Amino acid sequence: MSLPLVTVICLSYNHEGYVLDALQSVLSQTYHNIQLIIIDDASTDNSVSVIEGFLKTNPDVQFIKQSENIGNCKAFNSVLKFAKGDYIIDLAADDILLPERIEQGVETFESHDEQYGINFSDAAYINEKNEVIKYHYKRDPSGTLSSYVPQGDVFKNIIQAHFICSPTTLIKKVVFDELSGYDESLVYEDFDLWVRAARNWKFCYTDHVLVQKRVLPKSHGQQQYKRGNMQMESTYQVCSKAFQLCKNKREYAALRKRIRYELKHAIWLFKLPLSFKYFGLWIKSIH
Repeated sequence: MSLPLVTVICLSYNHEGYVLDALQSVLSQTYHNIQLIIIDDASTDNSVSVIEGFLKTNPDVQFIKQSENIGNCKAFNSVLKFAKGDYIIDLAADDILLPERIEQGVETFESHDEQYGINFSDAAYINEKNEVIKYHYKRDPSGTLSSYVPQGDVFKNIIQAHFICSPTTLIKKVVFDELSGYDESLVYEDFDLWVRAARNWKFCYTDHVLVQKRVLPKSHGQQQYKRGNMQMESTYQVCSKAFQLCKNKREYAALRKRIRYELKHAIWLFKLPLSFKYFGLWIKSIH
């Protein structure tokens, strides 16, 4: 039986020190039916040179160079049309797939029914020296998972609190097709995609550390709740979408927990207009 094709889209922007490790991690997979597409979003460092060096020994890999920086969401969508795989991985060029990530993800999907559209796993957070800082989920000294990880219908869990490590996701292509890819009006993509996908698709978890997520001072995750960052405005847009998708009191209650969390940060950062918008959304969510 032929193995389903998995497309890895590697998005690079000023990742000259890490992109080669990311690309090599795709080639080192125990699963071999892979299409690799690289897109550089107009890097100003030597990322393109590093990628072109990689292509000399991997000429079948598709590489697109943006002439101007258009942001993660637009850059990803611009190459999604070239993806031929049944499954998609969005790989940031500073993260690393561990060797069994794709194989175990496909196996997890095959053990679940067709209602499951997104697979995710545990991750190790690493620094610029590839040293492990921590793991995404809590584990006991023997390495056994000691925290609850929601699976199945996770819409309520998704809108209430962050619990998925973004680079661990393996997503069916039909999910991207149904949602028309990422929302290009946002400055980041994962929370929005999960909210929209979770309304119609189930999520499944693979209980292994299968990805290394790099933590850098200027990464999106480290900048989210800092003054001047626009991610909080995007989060409000996603919360507004979630409000439109909620169907029952438990889901509205879960959304209010998320709103309270985001409202607290908006007030702390003196984002008064955003704070008022969150408060208004909180009021509307009370049924």
